[in-house]
Amino acid sequence: MELSDANLQTLTEYLKKTLDPDPAIRRPAEKFLETVEGSQNYPLLLLTLLEKSQENVIKVCASVTFKNYIKRNWRIVEDEPNKIFESDRIAIKANIVPLMLSSPEQIQKQLSDAISIIGREDFPQKWPDLLTEMVNRFQSGDFHVINGVLRTAHSLFKRYRHEFKSNELWTEIKLVLDAFALPLTNLFKATIDLCSTHANDASALKVLFSSLILIAKLFYSLNFQDLPEFFEDNMETWMTNFHSLLTLDNKLLQTDDEEEAGLLELLKSQICDNAALYAQKYDEEFQPYLPRFVTAIWNLLVTTGQEVKYDLLVSNAIQFLASVCERPHYKHLFEDQNTLTSICEKVIVPNMEFRAADEEAFEDNSEEYIRRDLEGSDIDTRRRAACDLVRGLCKFFEGPVTGIFSGYVNSMLQEYAKNPSVNWKHKDAAIYLVTSLASKAQTQKHGITQANELVNLTEFFVNHIQPDLKSASVNEFPVLKADGIKYIMIFRNQVSFSSVINVTVLVRSLRKEMLKSMSYSAVALSHPQQAKICV
Repeated sequence: MELSDANLQTLTEYLKKTLDPDPAIRRPAEKFLETVEGSQNYPLLLLTLLEKSQENVIKVCASVTFKNYIKRNWRIVEDEPNKIFESDRIAIKANIVPLMLSSPEQIQKQLSDAISIIGREDFPQKWPDLLTEMVNRFQSGDFHVINGVLRTAHSLFKRYRHEFKSNELWTEIKLVLDAFALPLTNLFKATIDLCSTHANDASALKVLFSSLILIAKLFYSLNFQDLPEFFEDNMETWMTNFHSLLTLDNKLLQTDDEEEAGLLELLKSQICDNAALYAQKYDEEFQPYLPRFVTAIWNLLVTTGQEVKYDLLVSNAIQFLASVCERPHYKHLFEDQNTLTSICEKVIVPNMEFRAADEEAFEDNSEEYIRRDLEGSDIDTRRRAACDLVRGLCKFFEGPVTGIFSGYVNSMLQEYAKNPSVNWKHKDAAIYLVTSLASKAQTQKHGITQANELVNLTEFFVNHIQPDLKSASVNEFPVLKADGIKYIMIFRNQVSFSSVINVTVLVRSLRKEMLKSMSYSAVALSHPQQAKICV
């Protein structure tokens, strides 16, 4: 296909047809694009449309089509033909970065993703000038351009978080650090200064804090594999500014939305992640900074509300405390009984409560709720983080922590007993707290493999779990019944359930119309240990 006006017009018409709701028009257009995408210059025609078309809908459609084309075809598979002409590959890499940076944000994100896909295959060996081209854009002063660079860099470097260690990986990271670490640090400091200068300008702050979030994410990726010498030498700059941002509060950045996190919450969440990374992996170097982060994150936790928009922030903040309390270097920070009591009262118990949002999820999106609860995919929830903190504290303070939580569990159960229909959430929290306290080691296949011997699991089951499961009304207190069935599944190795419960309790749940109890029962009965329970 030639780079001609006629071909651009033809491509425009077919892209429009791919948006038509009528399958008779849309599918032939999609088929046409499939047949021509192997032609030379096809991707360049798409990029030309992106640059020259006057219709925004066509520009967006072309950007999505181009990204998907790159995703399907860029990788060269051994012993298979090259799906993209080499001249097109060279032209794409020569033009895509400036085009991406000059495009509107909606299109910029699509091209940024495409650059990331290309980068995974070609960077650094086949695209050595990519970093230089991006870093030079930091000098533009245009934060639309800068954020495009940061977004692309984040897409490129985030794979360092999960790549296996290898000489090839170390070589690439060193190359990136040599070119990127200093400019990123200078940009970080300059952006912080601009936030102070524009502290009363809401629109400017929105752009600047979007940059800071991306910078914080890049910091995490570049520090994940090992502590780079550059960041160790410049730890004072990074940690001092991270701490200041953690304690920052600007009303212009606050949102009225109770469910979607704002920029300030997202930034603080990432900083908590960054601090946790250093506390876990580089505790010796991080020790001088740790106390101030513990204080800042503690204050953050006790002053942050229960709204859903704060969930990620609270979860990451609690995970930071969990990562700190289980490290021998920081044991002394938690030895005081008053400290342990305060953590329980002000952080753990409030974040184990069953909120209205949880009840809504249980009722309206039961499949997702059960998946997160049973499969362990609730990693970003308040409850999961609070559970991890309990386990972390028990590593060195099992006796004192068990004693403190026993009092709270008894108090919750007493509140439930006063008025079960109103106070059932207290019992749910008590069950969750007992489960967290007793679970020292766990696998998906075998359930709990090591339990807290200070918790009498059988007695708790007989007194507080079994009555709910034996209740004649399966639909009464469905959350508590789900809790009970999960308890059986988790502690199947610790409690001889054959002596305390008949399997027909679970089977009865399967026969009713209560989807949640059915799902939990089915999972519980699927485990071999449950099959041994006598009828």
